[in-house]
Amino acid sequence: MSMRRRPRRTDLVEMQMGPMIDMVFLLLVFFMVTAKPTKPESDIKMTLPGSVSQETSVDLPDEQRLQIDPSGQVYLNEMRMDSAVSSDLPELVRTLTRFKQAADLSQSKALITVDPHDSVQHQRLVDVLGACARAGITGVTVADQPSDAPVP
Repeated sequence: MSMRRRPRRTDLVEMQMGPMIDMVFLLLVFFMVTAKPTKPESDIKMTLPGSVSQETSVDLPDEQRLQIDPSGQVYLNEMRMDSAVSSDLPELVRTLTRFKQAADLSQSKALITVDPHDSVQHQRLVDVLGACARAGITGVTVADQPSDAPVP
């Protein structure tokens, strides 16, 4: 008698993808929760060389006064600056630049009031305004009436 053999069925083993995907998401969440976030460079507090924070406030005058006499001589708070014929005004620019830096460090606005004499040439007023611009000062006003303070 011959027995018929039944062919054996070999079932293919399938890998279950559902639990594997669940495990990947669990690992992803675990690493996201335990990872230490890095700080962007812009959030790191540091001071650059040359800019020192002041611990005590420095009393600066609210505004500086630039007077121009009839000869074209410029006075900053009654201190003589440059010569009357200097059009680039290097001493005034240096002084105003230091004033601007000090105002920035004390977190205040640098203000300048220009008080020209009535007979001053317009070009001299333009020279003084140009010196303020080179110093980086934008808060400049021109006095509409001459001050009572005499120019030295």
